[in-house]
Amino acid sequence: MKLKIGVPMETVPGCQHETSFEHALCGNGRLLQGYCRTFQGPVPVSVAVWYTIRMPEKIAVITGASSGFGLLTTVELARAGFRVVATMRDLGRREKLATAAAAASVAGNIDVRALDVTQFERIGECVDGVVRDYGRIDVLVNNAGFAVAGFIEDVKLDELRMQFETNFFGAVAMTKAVLPIMRKQGLGHIIQISSIGGLQGTLSLSSYSASKHALEGWSESLRLEVRPLGIKVVLVEPGAFATDIWTRGAVMAKEAVKETSPNHQRSLRMRSAVEKIPKADPIGVAKMIVAIAQDPNPKLRYLVGRDAKMQLAFKRILPWKTYEKVIANFLKVD
Repeated sequence: MKLKIGVPMETVPGCQHETSFEHALCGNGRLLQGYCRTFQGPVPVSVAVWYTIRMPEKIAVITGASSGFGLLTTVELARAGFRVVATMRDLGRREKLATAAAAASVAGNIDVRALDVTQFERIGECVDGVVRDYGRIDVLVNNAGFAVAGFIEDVKLDELRMQFETNFFGAVAMTKAVLPIMRKQGLGHIIQISSIGGLQGTLSLSSYSASKHALEGWSESLRLEVRPLGIKVVLVEPGAFATDIWTRGAVMAKEAVKETSPNHQRSLRMRSAVEKIPKADPIGVAKMIVAIAQDPNPKLRYLVGRDAKMQLAFKRILPWKTYEKVIANFLKVD
């Protein structure tokens, strides 16, 4: 977006910024660097100088942008006019994003960078680089995540810790890195990609569900703390959508895949039931995230997907004993 401003000039010999208005504009650091004209001699009072000033772009940073919600949200944010810094653990997987961005004619608005959110010492470097290059961060989308699958008996503690390192501590570290920047700006949106699994326990996805419950509680507390600073913290809670979380993004616990597991047959029955669950188009979640990023006063929680809303309604309405029987029968685990 560009704005043209007509400025009547006064005769001030040898000045750089001819009027106090021009000085206010041209002295505004990175924002207007390169857009102000410098005068070295007297300028007639009647001269009107037209400046073309590029309005500051909104800068969004997103993690886990190589596929799924992250990829789609990157493209949709770019469509909406954001400059998007799209991060991913492995730049070798950037081709899918590049193809989608080119198809949408937004490749010029996307800056792809490498970042593994479990390498906490690198997060500060990444965020500092974004601020150095663009001067600000308006939106952070904490999307990076995966699911450890398996009955609790089969999940080792190190597998549970690995789940939390990405889904919880990765989001925490990213958030803490941008908070000083947003505090200084007096504004910002922090959008946490949670799950319906963050609002209810999920059979055989206890590790994933626990990590999302932790993110929910931490983010709710954070929202209360930073609301007076102009920073908006939002939780997006999708249901079942057709993303890599069901395939590449799911990691089976090592013991869970062994035939010696006491839950082996139950796991097979449940897997068959889960595969039959309809998965919605994830573009709806991406568009929701963009709408939140553009909303100056978003809600705390956005539950996305008909199935997610139904599951939460059943949990709240049904007596617990009835609810757990419904779940057991549906997932074939009895």
